[in-house]
Amino acid sequence: MDDHHLAMKLADDAGKLLLELRKRGLEGAELGLAGDREANALILDALRTARPDDGLLSEECIDRPDRLHMRRVWIVDPLDGTREYMSGRDDWAVHVALAVDGKPQAGAVAVPAMGRLLSTAAPAAATRQSREKPVILVSRTRAPELAAALAAHLGADLRPMGSAGAKAAAVIAGEADLYFHAGGQHEWDNCAPLAVALAAGLHATRADGSTIIYNQADVRVPDLVIGRPELAREAVTFLRSQSARAG
Repeated sequence: MDDHHLAMKLADDAGKLLLELRKRGLEGAELGLAGDREANALILDALRTARPDDGLLSEECIDRPDRLHMRRVWIVDPLDGTREYMSGRDDWAVHVALAVDGKPQAGAVAVPAMGRLLSTAAPAAATRQSREKPVILVSRTRAPELAAALAAHLGADLRPMGSAGAKAAAVIAGEADLYFHAGGQHEWDNCAPLAVALAAGLHATRADGSTIIYNQADVRVPDLVIGRPELAREAVTFLRSQSARAG
């Protein structure tokens, strides 16, 4: 199985496990902890068997510095949007990606409760839906400080949503036009979403337009823009101007 199909299978399998886990009667934090633990174990066990020589960075594992010396590193968030998952919402996801020399080479995002599985194995071309105003997706719990100003500049509406993977999937499906995040993420939050977004023909960079390099010693990713290329370029230009003004 090649890397693209492996990422897709692992995201799909973990997503199915998480749906089944919801049926066991667990609730709240207990459900969230079980979901993180069991989905992580499924993905890691499979990677140890299928790709024993590759490195690993997972939200649910202690980081090992030996990955920094490896060309191939799997970057995993077994349950992105734990808060949404344990509260019965649909906007949570499974992220599985492979970075090679710091670049997202393969990836998959499963949004199981919405019946979505996006992968670089069979890239879905981004679609565009006709609407009166562009829609910008932002975090449900920590919308960026500049989100309202960006929306006003683009003549867009803001819409909160949970997981980064769910937001990227919504942009690819044409349900939104842009996803903007600032205020901090980690590599596992956006490597797989970025991989599938790029494969779908979308723009995906830092808010200043620079390329995100993965498998870094500091795994924090301060900001992110994913969206339709023409709108994303306009957003990046605006965000750069705001950053320069603040500086």
